[in-house]
Amino acid sequence: MLSQDQIIDWLLSGDVSIQFQVYRDLLDIERPDLRSRIEKEGWGARFLALRNNNGHWGRGFYQPKWTSSHYTLLDLKNLYITPDCEPIKETLDIVLRDHKGKDGGINPGKTLENSDVCVNGMALTYLCYFRMPEDALKSIVDFVLSQQMNDGGFNCESNMRGARHSSLHTTISILEGILEYEKNGYKYRLGELLKAAEEAREFILQHRLYRSDKTGEIIDRKMLILSWPSRWRYDILRALDYFQSARIKYDERMNDAIKVILKKRRKDNIWNLQANHPGQVHFEMETAGRPGRLNTLRALRVFRYFNVV
Repeated sequence: MLSQDQIIDWLLSGDVSIQFQVYRDLLDIERPDLRSRIEKEGWGARFLALRNNNGHWGRGFYQPKWTSSHYTLLDLKNLYITPDCEPIKETLDIVLRDHKGKDGGINPGKTLENSDVCVNGMALTYLCYFRMPEDALKSIVDFVLSQQMNDGGFNCESNMRGARHSSLHTTISILEGILEYEKNGYKYRLGELLKAAEEAREFILQHRLYRSDKTGEIIDRKMLILSWPSRWRYDILRALDYFQSARIKYDERMNDAIKVILKKRRKDNIWNLQANHPGQVHFEMETAGRPGRLNTLRALRVFRYFNVV
């Protein structure tokens, strides 16, 4: 069994982006020097080096998964690369110029009539993190608010195939986007977004993070697998990490999910990366089935915030 100090040392031997988060989230020490290094070394630098001359990654905004601009931008945000990184801002200018749909949302394809709600949650996350102009985000905010369902959550099938019940996958993406919007000081329709977020959180809590609100059965066992990067997929650690990041008070309906994560802790007090979502990647950040620094970091900051021993 590793001590807390040994676990911290192990985390700090990882990528510079992990080092930055460990100091910030587990040691309460701001290290701007580490953050500035993310675009110059390690995973952040590798992602930036793979950007094409046309300003995109992969074959464009959304193809292929997971090497497109959309998912690469999300990865870079989740590494906490410096928000004023110029190449990223250039790509985001292209996204906002070329990928707005008629409904105001970010739209991956020219032939798609309706924008994808889940994509817009993820896009709002990185657009706000990289501090794009508020005027450019207004139509996205309008679109997102127009898509909230009666049960409080969101579903990317609602405006395409007529879904009537919200999806945990889409709802967590929208919640993360609203959180970044609030954190970065945007004001347009903020009150409405915060109300929508409160209702969306209640939707997740009504499901005890992974159970049917009608039968109590597990919705999908994949939601209990601790994967990274999460991509568009929901899982219980992603949800709890959102709740701690948003500084939401403990709710007993989180307890089932917390117990599952506790059971997944190894005897040495760290967590494995249980799986990677299938698809083409630029490079492998961590190996599935092996000790995962990112899962361990995320679990520790969740447990620290909610005072779980």
